[in-house]
Amino acid sequence: MRSNTHLVPAFLLFCGLTVSSPCLGQQAVPKSEPLKVNDAVAASPAEMKPYAEPLEHTTYKLEMVPIPGGSFIMGSPETEAGRREDEGPQHEVEISPFWMSKFEITWNQYEVWGDKVDSLRRAAYNKKATPRDKVADSVTRPTPPYVDMSFGMGRENNPAICMTQHAARMYCVWLSAKTGRYYRLPTEAEWEYACRAGTKTTYSFGDDASALGEHAWFDGNSEGKYHPVGQKKPNPWGLHDIHGNVAEWVLDQYAADSYGKLGAKAVNPLIIPLTEYPRVVRGGGWDDPAEMLRSAVRDGSSEEWKQQDPQDPQSIWYFTDALGVGFRVVRPFMEPSDEERAVKWDKSEPPQKDPEEGPSLE
Repeated sequence: MRSNTHLVPAFLLFCGLTVSSPCLGQQAVPKSEPLKVNDAVAASPAEMKPYAEPLEHTTYKLEMVPIPGGSFIMGSPETEAGRREDEGPQHEVEISPFWMSKFEITWNQYEVWGDKVDSLRRAAYNKKATPRDKVADSVTRPTPPYVDMSFGMGRENNPAICMTQHAARMYCVWLSAKTGRYYRLPTEAEWEYACRAGTKTTYSFGDDASALGEHAWFDGNSEGKYHPVGQKKPNPWGLHDIHGNVAEWVLDQYAADSYGKLGAKAVNPLIIPLTEYPRVVRGGGWDDPAEMLRSAVRDGSSEEWKQQDPQDPQSIWYFTDALGVGFRVVRPFMEPSDEERAVKWDKSEPPQKDPEEGPSLE
């Protein structure tokens, strides 16, 4: 993901339903009964089905695809064209089953949280808040953006962009509250496992970059903007835009040498983020060349992604210069315990504070 300053005008917390997360600055809140969605319930991994998660009080849904557990070889071989040093050494990784959103999160879906669409519609139609609504309404939402964060490329069914990892994580917090099911960002290993979908080739569709246009939006065909999700062919496990359109946030801290520290085999690895920069994005975006869309490519965030943010201090919610960054969500088959969430899955440092909200975020 390259900085897009040439496109940017110059004027320019609850990580679990039962545990407070001081790293994200969110108060403890009670857990609610999940919204009833029959296909979202599975007694075993073999019974996992695709399902659509409604965003209650709106017409929008998140389509979720089951990803079977298994092992794969993470990283790229030294012979792969375009390979970078941080893609090795290759190592075996075991991944537990999970569901992943079929598409990148769209503006329609993102704004239900960010613009309080659900609560506004509830009020407009005089609908009583459910216990889930009350929990979701308590989740911190972003401050109003200081410029159109779509930068004229279109909203609605286009992928939401320009959010920080903190904002993407907080969306997952809200989504968990809204539905009563635990959602989060994927780990870097989960993302690559799902992207590869059992393949060992450069891309999930093979090694031939000339076929990329059938599967992805990138700098060779995007015409200088992102596109509505789902217009390109899916990967073998039914995930659309896993290559290109927008790069996608994962949970991990970026470190060029992290693979070498994991050993020959790792089980559900996560490099817990303990510094604000850099953090990992995967998949490449509409503004990237073909080699940056390879299954193994890793990229990390930087302060340059905020360089045209006019605020002082700069926003914890927006990356003004990350026009090629969005996210998708996962839901693990085995929901982690409160303790596991606090010490691993929901952990993030340093605490993100919004000066407009003041000390209440602590």
